[in-house]
Amino acid sequence: MRILHTADWHLGQRLLEKSRQQEHQLFLNWLLNILATEKIDALVVAGDIFDVGSPANYALKQYYDFLRKALEICPNIIITGGNHDSVATLDAPKELMRNFNIHVVGGATKDINEQIIPIYNAEKQISAIVLAVPFLRECDMKNVGFGRSYDEREQRIKEGIKAHYHAFVEKVKCYKTKNLPIIATVHLYTAGDHVEKSDVERDIYIGNKARIGADIFPEIFDYIALGHIHKSQIINKKEHIRYSGSPIPLSFSERNYKHKVLIADFEEGKLAKVTEKNVPLSRKLMRFSGLLKDVKQKITDFEDAKNELTTWAEIHVTLE
Repeated sequence: MRILHTADWHLGQRLLEKSRQQEHQLFLNWLLNILATEKIDALVVAGDIFDVGSPANYALKQYYDFLRKALEICPNIIITGGNHDSVATLDAPKELMRNFNIHVVGGATKDINEQIIPIYNAEKQISAIVLAVPFLRECDMKNVGFGRSYDEREQRIKEGIKAHYHAFVEKVKCYKTKNLPIIATVHLYTAGDHVEKSDVERDIYIGNKARIGADIFPEIFDYIALGHIHKSQIINKKEHIRYSGSPIPLSFSERNYKHKVLIADFEEGKLAKVTEKNVPLSRKLMRFSGLLKDVKQKITDFEDAKNELTTWAEIHVTLE
């Protein structure tokens, strides 16, 4: 059984008022090809589908056009909301999409059973379980409360997130006895060794001090598909806890990232391997820094890479 893990598309994003529509479209076209050539059983998108809660019409069209084409290639599609997404925007067509085996969980549901998604193989048998958990807002957690001290709220947020994931344990034990892998989606800032973040990832819990330790996740999870951090990375050297990262550089601070999607293979209910697929870079982002005369020379000497789209540059000039 193969899943493809991606996140943080940010469709509709603009960089200094410049549209990223072309870059996103090239990524989505490439992703459709990967779904087909790699024979992916389930596509899992772990939040931040859109850049803003009310995305532009062209971004919505990109999203729905992609899903329509992906349906012909990939039998299972699971999409969860991130902190940038509007719950209402994602959830509006969810009942219709479910009929096409596209499962959308834009926001936390009152009944967590609605976040337990079975994945079916070609023989219509359950081959895996996805716990489709979206970004958990403070209002989704009990007893966080306003008016408490900063430290109290931080601790209650961590407890609330942990409780949400541990509530699944009893519900999925029966699947583990059948050797079915359990995959959980997560959209938050997970604390770990040297987690790298860029300058555009929003603080999502009281100033982002409430980073969530990877140890809160139950051991019964065979793979944890993380979203929110834009650099692809492994958490605490644990192969099964990973950020896929964003598919394109979303700011100049991300210009040197290797953008990826992740393919997780499971055998006999366990994670066998994770393969990283580098997303082709369609537009290079550059930064030229220094004194004015030095910056001018760097621009003169620069040879544009043979990418699909013209390079964009950020200029940092040091003045006396």
